[in-house]
Amino acid sequence: METIKKYLLLSAVALAFVSCSDSDDNPAANNVTLEFNNTFKNTTIVLGDAASASATTNTSVAGQVHHFSEVKYVISNIRLIKDDGTEVPYNVNDLDKGATVIDQAKAESLSYVLSNVPSATYKQIKFGLGIKTEQNTLDQVRFPKFYAAAGANDTAMMWEWGTGYRFTKVEGFYDTDNKAMSIHTGSTVEGTEGAYTQGVNAYRDITLNLTTNAVVGSKAPKIKIKADFDKLLSGATNTITLSTGTGMSDNATPNVHTAAQMVKFVDNLGGNGSSDITGMFSVTSVEN
Repeated sequence: METIKKYLLLSAVALAFVSCSDSDDNPAANNVTLEFNNTFKNTTIVLGDAASASATTNTSVAGQVHHFSEVKYVISNIRLIKDDGTEVPYNVNDLDKGATVIDQAKAESLSYVLSNVPSATYKQIKFGLGIKTEQNTLDQVRFPKFYAAAGANDTAMMWEWGTGYRFTKVEGFYDTDNKAMSIHTGSTVEGTEGAYTQGVNAYRDITLNLTTNAVVGSKAPKIKIKADFDKLLSGATNTITLSTGTGMSDNATPNVHTAAQMVKFVDNLGGNGSSDITGMFSVTSVEN
């Protein structure tokens, strides 16, 4: 009997050792958290109305003072890049599971958790600012969760006139007399109902190098991403001066600025897709 007990004990220890070794050598998938910090340069944005004394103000390179009352944007098509260059997509074809609206007024929206990310060491992250053309339709049946989140009254990330989503939505005030600023971006369509074609493609693919590799497996890393809205008017591609009116060059409200004017904001926020593939985004740290 004593021999049997010793045998069972040794077997249990050996099994535990093998299990631990297997776990260490082949760690399971884990979460990765994307944490967004919306800033003017290095100062986190505080929203406020026209008369707010606490709202964060910014001055563009052209000298225009401005502050925001609303900041929202859509992140989708997320991919993590392994240290060997292999691209790992995260629910890229499912807006319910792989897209989100970042809303500065909702603290909970600033952290987005990617679940069950395959165990690996990652050196880059890619994501879309906006939604790819083939998914940019208001499909309540296919993606009810994202449709509800983007279309909620306090989010309003859908075009009233079109069939797709807004990609960015910035409301606020500019100049010392606090004129209203309302800048919305998103892809446009041309033609008539039933025969629409792509107009302006406002989707931008962002590629960011991580400050240090994110190790997923036994660890669940947090990637901190800064979105610097100083770039809205003072981007790498365009220096923009806001004006309010009804002319073709007026650009402070979405009902009067043209598609060509809108693209200037798109290229500042999301990059022009060639010489600038980061836009307003940068990785500030990785916590493993």
